[in-house]
Amino acid sequence: MMGWLSYMRANRRGSLFLVSVLLVFLTACTSLPPASVQPPSSAIAASTDTALGRAAAAAMVAASAPEGQSGFRPIPQASVALDARLTLIKRAQSSLDLQYYLLGNDEVGHLVLRELRDAANRGVRVRLLIDDFYTTGMDRLLLGLAAHPNVEVRLFNPFGPGRVSTGGRLLSLASDFKRLNHRMHNKLFVADGAIVVAGGRNLADGYFLRDQGANFIDFDVLAVGPIVPRLTDIFDLYWNSPLVRDIETVARITESPADLREAFEAETAAYARRAMSPPPALDSYGVPTVGNEIDANLPHLIWAPATAYADGAGKALDGDRTGRAMQSAAYHNLETFQTARSEVMLFSPYFVPGEPGMKRLQVARDHNVTVRIVTNSMASTDEPLAALAYERYRVPMLKMGVELYELSEQELRKEDDMRHYFGSSRAQLHAKLGIIDRKTLIIGSTNLDQRSVTTNTELAVTIHSPELAQRTLKWFNSENPGDARGVYKLRLSDDGKKLQWIALHGERGSELVDEEPEVDRWLRFKLFLMSTFVPEDWL
Repeated sequence: MMGWLSYMRANRRGSLFLVSVLLVFLTACTSLPPASVQPPSSAIAASTDTALGRAAAAAMVAASAPEGQSGFRPIPQASVALDARLTLIKRAQSSLDLQYYLLGNDEVGHLVLRELRDAANRGVRVRLLIDDFYTTGMDRLLLGLAAHPNVEVRLFNPFGPGRVSTGGRLLSLASDFKRLNHRMHNKLFVADGAIVVAGGRNLADGYFLRDQGANFIDFDVLAVGPIVPRLTDIFDLYWNSPLVRDIETVARITESPADLREAFEAETAAYARRAMSPPPALDSYGVPTVGNEIDANLPHLIWAPATAYADGAGKALDGDRTGRAMQSAAYHNLETFQTARSEVMLFSPYFVPGEPGMKRLQVARDHNVTVRIVTNSMASTDEPLAALAYERYRVPMLKMGVELYELSEQELRKEDDMRHYFGSSRAQLHAKLGIIDRKTLIIGSTNLDQRSVTTNTELAVTIHSPELAQRTLKWFNSENPGDARGVYKLRLSDDGKKLQWIALHGERGSELVDEEPEVDRWLRFKLFLMSTFVPEDWL
């Protein structure tokens, strides 16, 4: 998600309000609330005193894992991904640390909050860190969770007093843009300091196939081993950052803790009464549910060396832009891509390489490295301005010899399993993955765009495992270029002057299209007008 551009499109009335009052805003409504004085808080280390800690430790022993290697389970299916998180919350005994860009004010968001409340009531310490950009109207809900014993809720880079309304937030954004444009895009889930889930999914309906309008194609990994304390250290750095505030210091408190708890119960109970479909007994790889795997001490993990890295919490606010870019998660990803000897395959919902990215692509092609990129088309994206920016690079990339594949709603629905998977909702790519030489997998929150490089904070995990890389490609039906489904492959016409789109149908052959498919020309015209006012760094 692109942040403030999405926010303004979704709140057009608020945008008009912004224009009408822009000349009279008050700086006092935009400043970062004062920090409360609290001692630093640290993750609780894994222990065999907890069931999750015992399972993780037993898995390492049973696998005879080489020193320094961690165990991973790929989780592409939405129902399995949701079940994994809920199972870990239910089974946690000591601590739960959650760090997310978006917590939905919807079924999944409320379900997670109720489970966190129940865990806290069992004596589990709960730390919930949420970016503040999409929390409009949620203060009372989050205060209700924080009113329970053993729970702390903190917000990253929060809005000030104007936070209570869409208009107030837009006003704050206009008057304090540099600070409020800086968002925490990380996604991390840690249970009992022993098991983590990391990847591209936020905690909202659209990431778990529960949205009626549009749902995301995404990817997570569950992990145990040495990678876990590295990720908990990253969580602690953010949790204790000067840019983070307790919800109680930000939101207006007009009710007692007891009243807030009662309101929390009432607001979340409506969703709790809905029946949840159970996950499949076996996932797409033939692995049982996370609960059954924990009971068996996680016998189906893939063991491999791995590293994790994240941006500094104040990334976009530091003075040295070049220095912070070279320390960013996106920069580390690019450094890993440079180790490729034969192939780099990239999955990203938004692809805006900029001049530096184009130079790196050229270097890869000069060394005969095949580069394949899978991204959203204009028709499938949730961020049309980003898609418009990407389109500027299509012809130059194709001339380099880069292979481009764009997700197609129409083509995806020609596959029986995909029609069943998404139902009547739109499908949109949200996975952020890099696969190098089919031996190394990079997964995390980092989009391949300028915001991820310069503005948003990001988290990434690099896993050196041919088996995991191959499983990932298998899920996306991308083991062989001609096997791709639900996408158009782009190429240049014979005279090199125009784009053409090829629908790949496997054994049924292919179909060539000369005009860009599924395009809304009126939308494209509006985007063209908007793009003249939006720098590429914001995308």
